[in-house]
Amino acid sequence: MSRFARIVGTVGTVGTVGALLLALSGAVQAQNISIATGGTGGVYYPLGGGLAAVLSKYVPGMQATAEVTGGSVANLQLIASGKPYVAFSMVDAALDAFNGVDKFKSGKVPVRTLMVLYPNRMHVVSIEGTGITKMADLKGKRVSTGSPGSATEVMAFRVIEASGLDKDKDMTRERLGVAESVNAIKDRKIDAFFWVGGLPTASVTDLAATPGVKIKMIDHADAVKGMNAKYGNLYVEDVIAKSVYSGMATDNKNATVWNTLVANANMSDKTAYDIVKTVFDKKADLVAVHKEAENFDLKYQSNDAAVLPFHPGAIKYFAEKGIKLK
Repeated sequence: MSRFARIVGTVGTVGTVGALLLALSGAVQAQNISIATGGTGGVYYPLGGGLAAVLSKYVPGMQATAEVTGGSVANLQLIASGKPYVAFSMVDAALDAFNGVDKFKSGKVPVRTLMVLYPNRMHVVSIEGTGITKMADLKGKRVSTGSPGSATEVMAFRVIEASGLDKDKDMTRERLGVAESVNAIKDRKIDAFFWVGGLPTASVTDLAATPGVKIKMIDHADAVKGMNAKYGNLYVEDVIAKSVYSGMATDNKNATVWNTLVANANMSDKTAYDIVKTVFDKKADLVAVHKEAENFDLKYQSNDAAVLPFHPGAIKYFAEKGIKLK
């Protein structure tokens, strides 16, 4: 082979390698992730937007976008699609999806936990003038139990049941998201609403600050025992301090459940690892978006809290931090 031919061959090989590297680079750039959040009036949505920004900025080759959804149930249905979704979900809805029951009777969802996030508090909200001061007073009232496809609806039904009420016979039921519920109660179109979310929830803060309105948070912590007896030890008795929302006369005794970040089992271990690592490395960025991110903590990462199995990529990250999970 002539010297010229060898040079041409070398150049050709370099060009091929270069093209291959460019192709591989393009493949990395094409790593698009969608973050399934919730309604705009809750906590999932702003945190999801913050998460999308953090992942896009700090994970090489990843482009993440946040989507408005109906909440946990809708998010888990997106996870079931097998497409590249990361989703916020309450553990009770996620367990139903994992087991293929209730709203997931069409089939089990291969959902895995990436991390335990923060506690989700059930709000049973009314205002002065409705005559509602306790759960029994919901009988005969107009009540929103959450938007279709939300974990608010799932948990609201369980609170109502454990409180000795019938969701279909004892109240006129609406299916509104938190922002819509607040508007409806301001307009006196409903008398109370259920909402499960972080503290503070922007829409509830808005209601509490409305001139001429005095918020009333309805105690329901005594429903937890019955809920756990039927659905497993998913719920705990908790308190929403009266300082959280203006106008609260006393602390509110409520039911609380954990929030988790979840993905399909088909997500690559590296992607899952990178997502979890970035959340903890850039936690301050997320706290700046919403203070519930302060609860993103290694001490909460356990199989008892998550209920579902962890993703292998998450297990690897937590193992590096001295936490053994399965």
